[in-house]
Amino acid sequence: MVRNRAIITITVLSLVVLASIIGEAQSLPALTRHVRDGVANGQAASVGRLPATRVLNFDIVLPLRDRAGLQDLLRKQYDPTSIFYHQFITPQEVTERYGPSQEDWDALVAYARASGFAIVGGDRDGRDLWLTGTVANIEKAFHVTLGLYKDPTDGRTFYSPDREPSVNLPFQIWHITGLDNNSKPHPLFVTKKAYAKAAGIPIKDVKSNATGSGPGGSFLGSDMRAAYYQGSTLTGSGQNIALFELAGSNLTDLATYYSNVGQTEPYTPTMVSTGGYATTCNYGSGGSGACDDTEQTIDMTQAMGFAPGSAMLYNYVCGNVKANGSGNFSDTACISAMVTTTSAPLSKQIGCSWGWSPPDISTLDPYFEQMASQGQNFFAASGDSGKWTTSNYAWPADDANVVSVGGTDLTTSGAGGPWSSETAWVDSGGGNSPAGVPIPSWQLPVDGCSGCSKTLRNGPDVSAEANFDFYYCSDQKACSTGLGGTSFAAPMWAGYLALANQQAAANGQTIGFINPIIYPAAEGSNYGTLFHDITSGSCTGDSSATGYDLCTGWGSPKTNGLINLLAGSGTPSFTLSASPSSLTITQGSNGTSTITVNPLNGFTGSVTLAASGLPSGVTATFGTNPTTSTSLLTLTASSTATTGTATVTITGTSGSLQATTNISLTVNPAASPNFTISASPTSLTIVQGNNGTSTITITSQNSFNSATTLTTSGLPSGVTAGFSTNPVTPPANGNATSTLTLTASSTATTGTSTVTVTGTSGSLVHSTNITLTVNPSGGAQTAVYDTALKAPKCGTVGTSCDSGATLLLGRGTESGGNEANRPNTINSSCADGNSGTFHSDESNDRLSVASTSGGLLTHGQTVTVTATVWAYSSYTSDHLDLYYAANANSPTWTLIGTITPTKAGSQTLSRTFTLPTGTLQAVRAQFRYLGSASSCTSGSYNDHDDLIFAVQ
Repeated sequence: MVRNRAIITITVLSLVVLASIIGEAQSLPALTRHVRDGVANGQAASVGRLPATRVLNFDIVLPLRDRAGLQDLLRKQYDPTSIFYHQFITPQEVTERYGPSQEDWDALVAYARASGFAIVGGDRDGRDLWLTGTVANIEKAFHVTLGLYKDPTDGRTFYSPDREPSVNLPFQIWHITGLDNNSKPHPLFVTKKAYAKAAGIPIKDVKSNATGSGPGGSFLGSDMRAAYYQGSTLTGSGQNIALFELAGSNLTDLATYYSNVGQTEPYTPTMVSTGGYATTCNYGSGGSGACDDTEQTIDMTQAMGFAPGSAMLYNYVCGNVKANGSGNFSDTACISAMVTTTSAPLSKQIGCSWGWSPPDISTLDPYFEQMASQGQNFFAASGDSGKWTTSNYAWPADDANVVSVGGTDLTTSGAGGPWSSETAWVDSGGGNSPAGVPIPSWQLPVDGCSGCSKTLRNGPDVSAEANFDFYYCSDQKACSTGLGGTSFAAPMWAGYLALANQQAAANGQTIGFINPIIYPAAEGSNYGTLFHDITSGSCTGDSSATGYDLCTGWGSPKTNGLINLLAGSGTPSFTLSASPSSLTITQGSNGTSTITVNPLNGFTGSVTLAASGLPSGVTATFGTNPTTSTSLLTLTASSTATTGTATVTITGTSGSLQATTNISLTVNPAASPNFTISASPTSLTIVQGNNGTSTITITSQNSFNSATTLTTSGLPSGVTAGFSTNPVTPPANGNATSTLTLTASSTATTGTSTVTVTGTSGSLVHSTNITLTVNPSGGAQTAVYDTALKAPKCGTVGTSCDSGATLLLGRGTESGGNEANRPNTINSSCADGNSGTFHSDESNDRLSVASTSGGLLTHGQTVTVTATVWAYSSYTSDHLDLYYAANANSPTWTLIGTITPTKAGSQTLSRTFTLPTGTLQAVRAQFRYLGSASSCTSGSYNDHDDLIFAVQ
């Protein structure tokens, strides 16, 4: 699970100043609507209030600082005559050029905390702060009353603010998501049974095809790839795909799907939690209030089936919506995460198979505009109930900056076969924007479409198979068939675009928002090479027609014709690569390198390979020649081959096409038999009365295989040496080992010395050194501050090492608790936060490491690390990260584990780990507020302390 958390870096001084500003600031309203019409006009009857102690998930969105500037950039990015055409920008560039200032973001964070809210995540790049808080605190902070109301259309009870919210900040916010729960979220799939009931027909009369490769002829995601793409070269390689989900998933359902149909699951999708919502979903005993992952699993099978070679599928979860539509969600949490790289890498293709009715449809517009500026596409299912009306449409499918995806009824030539025919799907959603979204410039004109508006956004834009033909698995139950809906078509298109973006990347391009490209192209003479024109069939209230129509848009994608339009076709060609690209061989031996043919723009030819530039006495042979993929090149040097380094050129020829790659070849002269000697480890620390070991390795060179006698010199008084095997004889071109044991008597001389281990075989003599430290024996050790390493240190090996009660007490320069020798991290490598008050806010006060057996601290032994911490009152937002480093002089930190406090105030938290090899080791305790685990997570309330200790 990937999580996004806010990092709070406001100093105590800035908090004081900010508190003064907030106290003087006039209450300013948000820039978007929050109150439903029924609440505002009194048609929704008031039936009570939300309990003051109820905790809600919600988030606060900041506006773009310069939205007009971003919109101006968008016009240039999609104007082929502009020098900025398709010059897409990064999320960080959006923030720096057009986003909120760091000061405004910090002020919002401070306002949230001062209002008693717990910060769940969010960041400045996303302009969205994810929070939880009680109803009482929400009402106070936003100057509203959260009442309960009866929906005048369906009678459901929902909560809503009684007026537009406002905040005591010196600037306006954009929106607060989560103050009402009457958006009526619903997945855009439909069952045969539900459709038959709505249409008033027997279920047996619901038409579906049986030309797929799934059970009973049902369609699989792979069938959609075979029908619409009909190729194998493009798989989505290098591309990330994202899905917008209002509930989590149980990934066992996806695994069951692939297992049942006899296919290999390409990879396990990554679940991304946003807004504090869980990514899991368990159906349990079922019922309308259960978590249903049907939609989520459908989306994954269609996207992954179309782009099986994609790098990763990211499921962004921003809700806990149940099977009956109850539960809560935050659309801004998902979308804000999708436009940043904080939670996951940016995805250029995003699928959304959900519909809902937000209080203000303009809320997401800045995010959709940002997606277009970053080269992203948001594919929204157009709905499953026919013609759009004010009471029947699938927002956000009519937004001007998304790709609206309708439904068709597809027939293929057979199981896993290509496209055969296609008609409009009877339930496909489409029409003129019921929300009054103005028609975008790229949608004018739409010739020949009698029902199209000239002033309002029309939809859908494109379409794909949506009839009741699909195989699906969900809710940890037996899999079935008979589902349909535009929810299948939207993730299909996301998968299809991953193929196009793969080709675009190979051509050094990014496609960007596709609507400004496909509309003018489809109006031209090449329309038939781009889309399957759906000219028969109808959807409720509209009919398919030649060209664009309100059931299927321009139609479904036609093999790679549309891909070539979007990504550029180029001339089929190839490149060569060699792995490895450098070889070193000795006279009388050989080396190999794999030569790979990398096809470009649909190249499928056979390539003949040749080698040139070979030194005298070196020959080249190819395992497969000619080849269409790879060939193993073997370079063989004779015993008299010319020594030195040369560049060998590999040339590939296919008709008039030619490509080359180079290999750096070094031929070394044959050498006399010899050996090397090495020790591992090369340093040992032992305590009087104990011993330590090092493995001595004799490695054969040039077929050496003679007996080698081992000796030691430089031993301190009281230390003896013994070898487990002596002499040792390595096999030719192999190695042999002997274990050296160094034993210190109880009176052995303490200190550090160099022990030399020598190997002798005839006239051949080689040696290696071991640094030996003998320490006096000791028990429990108390650390003292080491001025060189700048952290507490126990220099003598003991049974434990403890910082003591005062050495680490407090944190940074926090009020009332300045930490001595702060920050007490090795070489001052990780600074503490300075905000807060001693023993009110977070601090790490003591740190120890102790042998679990009661013996000396010895590598390979299990030890317990214990930290004494002070947790903040919202202690579930605090986390202790424990790390260890094998070498305190040059630490590389390895996570032991993360622990969440069990209460507020003082407490001890501990974990065990096994001591690695190393004579001077360290542990680090990082006690943080929010944020994520790393060896040094910055934050205003974070405390970092190291403890250095000697190990035998």
